[in-house]
Amino acid sequence: MSSAAAAVQVAKAKAPSPTAVRQKTPDSPADTKKTPPKVESSATSKLAKAVRQRASAVTETYVAYGACESLVKECAAQADYSIPQSHEKGVEIPKTKDGEDLGVGTGWWYEDLGLTPTFNTWAQITFLHMYLLTVRFRCFPPSHAPSWHQHLLDHFFYSAEERMTVMHNVHSRAVRNKYLKDLFVQWRGLTAGYDEGIIKGDAVLAAAVWRNVFKGDEEVDLRKLGTVVSYMRRCLNRLDGAADEQLVSGDVTFGDPGGEAAWVTVRSKMMDQPFQDEEVRPKREARK
Repeated sequence: MSSAAAAVQVAKAKAPSPTAVRQKTPDSPADTKKTPPKVESSATSKLAKAVRQRASAVTETYVAYGACESLVKECAAQADYSIPQSHEKGVEIPKTKDGEDLGVGTGWWYEDLGLTPTFNTWAQITFLHMYLLTVRFRCFPPSHAPSWHQHLLDHFFYSAEERMTVMHNVHSRAVRNKYLKDLFVQWRGLTAGYDEGIIKGDAVLAAAVWRNVFKGDEEVDLRKLGTVVSYMRRCLNRLDGAADEQLVSGDVTFGDPGGEAAWVTVRSKMMDQPFQDEEVRPKREARK
């Protein structure tokens, strides 16, 4: 046998069989059964489309990072305050009766609601608005929502730590970390409290607001407390009607809570209706 004929036989032996080639063909019916086309839910497709429109060459985590930065700034601006003495050398920052640094604040939360402009007040009002956004993020597909929750919380802690350093002269990292851990515990607690209030009704929600925003003040004005509850309900309704694209772009603004005062003073029709026997019976049985 010549060397050329031997080479031809070797090449034929190494060539893939027609059956193997057909099994690797993308159009093969066998492959179609093994790897069916992936069908995304309408909610997932809608959110993914919004993300792609926002930044086609960037992954969603970067889009969420940028959008949440804008959203946290909007939340933090609701009860912003300043401490003029923090930039003056040798000048002591005034304190509240509880030992907190006392600042100067304007706007509805301070001027109308009567809250004290301190770091803790700012954090609680920021948390309240972050919670409203968190509820809306829960409407995202399960594979997308965690990233938005995490970035929203991360940006708050970045802002809080910077505020501690710049405005309150807390330069010790250990002290800042202690405060941040306390804030995280507060966030977990108020999230559970507000969730319970959203489900069980305005009375339970008002109790959660009273504990966190008003620090359990026994002299709280119930009309002001009711105004905050009404404001939260109104914001949740607005966010529920907002498109995913609006949140993805970070284009969210909160209205004036003072506009809810007129609704709070309206007498409920339920107050004029007598209790039904089936409504009173469970309470009587509980007392026995």
